[in-house]
Amino acid sequence: MKKFVTLISLIVVLSIALTACGTPPTAAPTEAPIVAPTEAPAAEPTEVVEPTVAPTEAPAEPVATLKIWADDTRTPILLDFAEDFKAEYNVELIVEDLGRVQDIRTPMITAAPAGEGPDIFIGVHDWLGALVESGLVAPIDLGGKAGEFVPMSLDAFTYTDGKLYGVPYATENLGFFYNTDLVETPPTTWAEVLEIAQALKDEGKIEYAFAMAGGGYENMPLLTANGGYIFGKDANGAWNASDVGLDSEGMIAGVTYLADAAAAGLIPATADYETAHSLFETGQAPFLMAGPWALERIQASGVPYKVTTFPDNGAPFSGVQGFMINAFSENVLLAQTFLTEYVATEPFMQQIADTGMRPSALVSVLEKTTDPDLLAMGQITNAMPMPNIPEMGSVWTAWNNGIALAAAGTQDPEAAMTDAANQVRALIQGALAGMVNVPGSFQDKTGCGGQWDPACEATALTLGDDGLYTLTVDIPAGDYEFKVALDGAWTVNYGSDGAQDGPNYALSLAADSTVTFTYNPETHLVEFETK
Repeated sequence: MKKFVTLISLIVVLSIALTACGTPPTAAPTEAPIVAPTEAPAAEPTEVVEPTVAPTEAPAEPVATLKIWADDTRTPILLDFAEDFKAEYNVELIVEDLGRVQDIRTPMITAAPAGEGPDIFIGVHDWLGALVESGLVAPIDLGGKAGEFVPMSLDAFTYTDGKLYGVPYATENLGFFYNTDLVETPPTTWAEVLEIAQALKDEGKIEYAFAMAGGGYENMPLLTANGGYIFGKDANGAWNASDVGLDSEGMIAGVTYLADAAAAGLIPATADYETAHSLFETGQAPFLMAGPWALERIQASGVPYKVTTFPDNGAPFSGVQGFMINAFSENVLLAQTFLTEYVATEPFMQQIADTGMRPSALVSVLEKTTDPDLLAMGQITNAMPMPNIPEMGSVWTAWNNGIALAAAGTQDPEAAMTDAANQVRALIQGALAGMVNVPGSFQDKTGCGGQWDPACEATALTLGDDGLYTLTVDIPAGDYEFKVALDGAWTVNYGSDGAQDGPNYALSLAADSTVTFTYNPETHLVEFETK
């Protein structure tokens, strides 16, 4: 095992500090006691002392501990290392499994300021906006090792202040899947995508070219191919929230492509993840935009396929996972050393890559990837880290709704995206500060342009004299879900447990009903009555 000079130095310092504080030595003498002679001097006989065995050296107490919050995939890897790490360096690793990666964010935000959080935690780069602005994460210096990482992965964990806040271990982005039985050579332009699909459809071999699996994120490679963007960047390369690009010429061109394809019957007019994948997996669509999280189901379907880059050099969003340091930790320096001297190494990164089904963020491990799908997606070099600024939380609903309205033919693409961009600008400027909303799957039945819209005025609650917020609205019979969102965005939202990013509320109506929602700002809980 590599000797971690810096870490050893830290441990020595800790050991000296403990001794200086008066801690009694715990180790036994290194030599056995001297044995008394077996014969006494003639003048003064003495008792023979039997030889004694030196006491066994007591195990040393750990000089430090590092607590790590991880997900269920990375926890076993860290636990496998913990025992050896403690034996060699006398630092104990406490690894706590919090389930999914996304389940770590909220506990971290609430526990860290109270001194109850971990020293190190796993997270996603687009959490940085909230974490850095709240002072919850400490910067990290990779030194000369920075050159060993995929540049995009480091860009993702670099905030607007120019500092790095994570050691990335995996990336994920969409790839362009094509059915090799239907398409021999993948298209190089998005126009060619529809030309190939139209010919196959005319032959009765397919139903659609592809289907939209969702909104802006899922269609980003098409939208960027036309020059569309979300936020511009300033002179230093940092995201510029004042430059909203949802109504840029390129974005409108991309949305127009989707609307025209839907009108021509070459893509479904509505977005649905399951439909998009089912059409591809059953051979009814020759193309699919999907990420590594979908590989198992695609492979299980038996459809013949390959993964390649996107037509017209379209750029997908990328998400990057990594290790971050709790700024409130008492062991920031030790945590920094652990990450740079152990985590940022090929053996450790290789273990993560072998179990995580994601392209590695370490170049040497990525280059050794034997899975052709992961290698293909990992080599899409123009993948863009999703903006990691807080203002991104104001984008999703307006962006997705704009695309949905245009694709369905409800609104002209230019008008739809102009409205979306203006809504985002208003949110960023605080125009909806103070709004309490109950966005959910029922909203399109109550006067909103779509579902899950935290900025829709039709479902905004009103503050009463009792300090509670209420909304009364008519909703048709059906099963729905909703949450509470503040300030017209998803940045602050509460679930049915009253916690940030908590689970959805369930609302089941056996008949058309008048529903009254009541939100308590102290508990962050909603009660609802039906008539």
